[in-house]
Amino acid sequence: MTLTTDTLDWSRLWKQDRPAWGKTNDREFWNRRAPSFASHVCADDYDDYVEPFLQILNAPADWSILDVGCGAGTLAVPLAKAVRRVTAIDFSPVMIELLQARCGTENIGNIATRLASWEDDWSALGIEPHDAVIASRSLISDNPRALLEKLMSFARRRVCVSCAVGDGPYDRRIFEAVGRKLDPNPDYLYVYNLLHQMGIYANISIIEKRLPSFGGEEEAVESVKWMLQEIAPAEEDALRRFVAAHLLADGKRWRIDYQQPVRWAAIWWDLY
Repeated sequence: MTLTTDTLDWSRLWKQDRPAWGKTNDREFWNRRAPSFASHVCADDYDDYVEPFLQILNAPADWSILDVGCGAGTLAVPLAKAVRRVTAIDFSPVMIELLQARCGTENIGNIATRLASWEDDWSALGIEPHDAVIASRSLISDNPRALLEKLMSFARRRVCVSCAVGDGPYDRRIFEAVGRKLDPNPDYLYVYNLLHQMGIYANISIIEKRLPSFGGEEEAVESVKWMLQEIAPAEEDALRRFVAAHLLADGKRWRIDYQQPVRWAAIWWDLY
């Protein structure tokens, strides 16, 4: 049989091509990472990612939204200011606590939070279908078809997911600088082709996120160190040398001296 995009088993390829580090659903890993992850996302993501995502979702004010893998509220909080209500779920209790604290600080009362994983019985947790379901940068599983089917079963009108394009947020030059090989997760084409096999002709829009500026070398190092799990002292020394060699003055701020845009694919479709 001739292999084509229609005959390839995209779920199997997704599972096969996911690197070992990308297969973790380790709740403790995300609990540890939650505070730094949340502050990094809140500082850098709004103009370049959140606002374009919300424009693509295009949710009317009377809609309800289910945000799967909500983190500390990157999308849930701005969505709550634009729609009737949001249910935000995440399997990390620290992420949920950070979101609840943010709701208190910003006086947001229309977000319901649930501690839940992809594998949990959402109905048993009191989660009902919503007008739209989103999964932003959170498709973490060896069975993407099951995830997509689950999202659709809880959506009345629209589903919107986002996946990395190419290397996504990872910088190959940083990996090379510390002597590692970057083995990225499967990108959006796996999901799009899988949807096509499921009879879903989804829309795609590419969101491009620029590299942020930094207040100095230490801030720049901390901003990129998250890419390297369990970084060794020698690797951190190499990372610091790399960052120092590539920082370029930009007024009172600093930027990396090469172009490394991060691209995400927002994939959405309506249910009829």
